[in-house]
Amino acid sequence: MAFLSKDPGIAAERPLFCSILANTMLSVVPGISGAGPTPEKTLLTPILDAELIARGSITSMPARPDTPTGCPTPASITRSIMELCGTGALFINAGLSFRPTVPCMDVYGEPGNDPRFMDAVPLARELYQSGRSLGEFLSRWCDLLVVGECVPGGTTTALCVLRSLGYPARVSSSFVENPVRMKEEVWDAVARRIEAESDRSPLDLIRCCGDPMIALCAGLGSTCTRQMVLAGGTQMLAVAAVMKAMGIPLPLIATTVYVRDDRSANFSEIAHNIGAEVVYVDPGFGDLGHSGLARYCIGEVKEGMGAGGAMFMAYLLGHSPSAIREKIFETVASYQ
Repeated sequence: MAFLSKDPGIAAERPLFCSILANTMLSVVPGISGAGPTPEKTLLTPILDAELIARGSITSMPARPDTPTGCPTPASITRSIMELCGTGALFINAGLSFRPTVPCMDVYGEPGNDPRFMDAVPLARELYQSGRSLGEFLSRWCDLLVVGECVPGGTTTALCVLRSLGYPARVSSSFVENPVRMKEEVWDAVARRIEAESDRSPLDLIRCCGDPMIALCAGLGSTCTRQMVLAGGTQMLAVAAVMKAMGIPLPLIATTVYVRDDRSANFSEIAHNIGAEVVYVDPGFGDLGHSGLARYCIGEVKEGMGAGGAMFMAYLLGHSPSAIREKIFETVASYQ
């Protein structure tokens, strides 16, 4: 397959890559998220990933930039692309449990609650308005805005938002074996709560069962006047679904083929139902001679921290697929 599934017809000279960081308390439920060595430590993952991208290493604690099986984290890929392109990433704190250790724009959000028992994002409307302000501001500084995210447990909140909007979604997981049953149990509990809701606007549904990133990113997309790319998988589908429900034109989505090819999910079907245009990046990790990267091909990790969108951005800036692959290999090989 070609490096990109299709030519998006985009040209950019001044791109800006940013990543929205947040937590949801769903990630501490054992077995739901693989984005951390333990459920409790998933709350630190956005901060550690931001350190890796900003500084080239995790600096606040002893930690490796890969999974226990040796699979490099998506932040490793995004870091390599930032180096290749000679640029940096802008981080936005939408609601973290701990204080970030790298400079961030802060919208003063709060971590998402467990939607099985209470409203997940009580400040959904405020976060949406903050996103609108950010969209206006960032549009002045770039001609292409690539927006990634890091929200451990976020595929489950994405499932809840997509289902609450009427889409028969099945979502991916960072695990090779998707904990589908656990996610369905979360949705069953959330669905009972939604039935009692009198207000079911898109922002009310985020309040009920989403996460801070979804609210902020939808607001950002509503006012961004430049070409915008949602860099991510099912979590960005949830953002697109919210934007469509609010009558907002949909940005392009860029993600990896590993999300598209996940048989436990139905990404392409839901993207089609939403009406979202998607470009899939195939980095050919199985052919690089790195056993950890090859694990992406069997369904581990798949996407995250805007990795697919970062590779997409590098290609738009004129870097060849071979140069992108070589840089990624060089970066992850240095960790050994």
